[in-house]
Amino acid sequence: MESDSKVSARPYPYAIMKEKMDALERLDLHFRWGRYGIRVLKWHLTTFKPGQLIKFHKHSEFEFHFVPRGKGTVTLIDHIYKLNSGMFYLTGPGVVHQQTADNRSGMEELCLHVDITRLPDGEDQEGWGSEWENKESEACMQALADFPLRPFMDQHDAMTCFLQAYMAWRSGELGAYTTIRQSLIQILLRAAKATVDRDGQQMLPSRDIQAHRFEMAQQYIYDNYARPLTLQEVADRIQISTRQLQRVFHRYGVSSFSSYLEDFRLQRICEELIETSNTVESIAVNHGFTNTNYLFQVFKKKMGMTPLAYRQRHQLNA
Repeated sequence: MESDSKVSARPYPYAIMKEKMDALERLDLHFRWGRYGIRVLKWHLTTFKPGQLIKFHKHSEFEFHFVPRGKGTVTLIDHIYKLNSGMFYLTGPGVVHQQTADNRSGMEELCLHVDITRLPDGEDQEGWGSEWENKESEACMQALADFPLRPFMDQHDAMTCFLQAYMAWRSGELGAYTTIRQSLIQILLRAAKATVDRDGQQMLPSRDIQAHRFEMAQQYIYDNYARPLTLQEVADRIQISTRQLQRVFHRYGVSSFSSYLEDFRLQRICEELIETSNTVESIAVNHGFTNTNYLFQVFKKKMGMTPLAYRQRHQLNA
């Protein structure tokens, strides 16, 4: 407790952010950086009471967690890590995590929750230095996509950018928006720099990033297979290129995205054929086949019989 009291006795620069906790979020900040669109969902200082538990949850976007004061633990998927002031960690899309504040000191967190979307190439405007911004944003996003699932020290002082953005909002002076925008970009860059060298190469091995990407791609396919779905959409969701996603699939024995999606759809169709009396036409539509004739062709090729014959055989066996 003595060390904690000494820390709390020092001026706490982020206390001013408690005046209006949702100030930066209310700006509905969204802008283009390089080839990416960035939208702020959450950007604030939050307090965890001693012993407070935030149960397992996940997001579809990136969430940055910085600890300016206090301590606790974070569970990232199935690993528990200690957190102390001056540390941060990143939870990417689909990463399940749980936070627990220390029973005595509690914990405070600077949270930045952003939706990052790669913009269509047709919207790219070259010239006026944009090629440099494109390269830098691309390198940053690659580093964030590969970010290891573990806490790091905030060695590049990204936390101060939270305060800079808040003070800019508070002043309301000319240039406040530009300062806020630059502060957000600096948080992304300084966080990314924690695990890469000067050339932007990952210095530390990520915790089975490829397996995590495959799991995220699987889950997204399972959640959205019943509608038109493309490799590009899945890649965009997990923030990697289509070529990278294809390599991930190949690593885990999947010959192609289209065959994987088709096989999963057929699996669900087979289940419904056995378990319900719904028509083949309605089952086809429910599971992503808008053309019933095409379903018949695919089904017979894969299963060696028509959907109706499959239903009759399995219902008789039951």
